[in-house]
Amino acid sequence: MSKPSLAEACLLTPLTCDGAMGTQLIQRGMTVDECGMAWNANRPDDIKAVHQAYRDAGCRLITTNSFGGTRTMLARHGLEGNTTAWNTLAARIAAEAAGPDAWVLGDVGPFGDFLEPMGDTTPEELEDIFREQIAALAAGGADAILVETMSDPEEVAAGVRAALSVTSLPVIATFTYQKTPSGFRTMMGTTVADAMRSAYDAGAAIVGSNCGTDLSLDDYLELGRRMAEAADGRPTILQPNAGAPQLIDGSIHYRATPEEMAALARQLRAEGITIVGGCCGTSPAHLAAIARA
Repeated sequence: MSKPSLAEACLLTPLTCDGAMGTQLIQRGMTVDECGMAWNANRPDDIKAVHQAYRDAGCRLITTNSFGGTRTMLARHGLEGNTTAWNTLAARIAAEAAGPDAWVLGDVGPFGDFLEPMGDTTPEELEDIFREQIAALAAGGADAILVETMSDPEEVAAGVRAALSVTSLPVIATFTYQKTPSGFRTMMGTTVADAMRSAYDAGAAIVGSNCGTDLSLDDYLELGRRMAEAADGRPTILQPNAGAPQLIDGSIHYRATPEEMAALARQLRAEGITIVGGCCGTSPAHLAAIARA
């Protein structure tokens, strides 16, 4: 029996998305100047092991290792000539680990610059950049497209439009917020309500947030409440960091325990968040606790 569509699944059962990839690769020896996507080719067993660990933890949404997979981001490592191959490979590795009962999210991160007038890229050019990556992720076996860690609603809209123009897969869009005296806002100053409305209007099936700037677990709970209000019954997703980062002996550490993340997950579900996962600093242990919760 084939699995239901992701949209159908959201109505049937609580879903757990996976957690951080970068944190896990750093623990396996990745340096700050390395291209994480190159590990798909150079160390595929490590990438599959991370996916498998999250799958074994109970995550049913497995995210491809393709966060920096646009040609503009790959160009920083001299890899832009193989954009299609890199992304197709990322999706195939994730699909192998996900198996028949989980959904693969084709991960699309920021393109690395600003749209006009702050930058030189037009919305039409950006859609073309995103289409190249998204088509490759779909060809590799993605079940949905995740446009994530975004600050500019126009960049999100371009990503959603690009996805819908080259595939029939559902699109998930997530923003990253910071807490200001006037509430949660993206780096571009956009409120939660306005950001989510723009993404739904562009055609995203599921909208929410991942990551965040110096947000505590209490902040993520408050953000979840704001998101649920803005969603007005539509599907949502929240992937918090393992608490606010702390600088200890020159290194960044995230101190939230699996038990604390599990408690947050229960509260987020009670507030109406559809999908809960993790972002920076989370591990398979955190996600196993979240899945159990």
